[in-house]
Amino acid sequence: MSHTYKIIELVGSSPISSDDAVKNAIASANKTLKHLRWFEVVETRGHLEEGLVAHWQVTIKVGFTLDK
Repeated sequence: MSHTYKIIELVGSSPISSDDAVKNAIASANKTLKHLRWFEVVETRGHLEEGLVAHWQVTIKVGFTLDK
């Protein structure tokens, strides 16, 4: 069986961790998209306050199959 995939780029954020930022982005995408299959972390950034990590931002590519 063959599949056709569409790839989108998302940016998730979290004050907790980069993993949580990824999960937030995927959870948001899952509300409106069907058949999510994989993700790839493209970039990780953070915001610093007083020398400490205050916020994470993670750019991901998400692949999903299209309806036939």
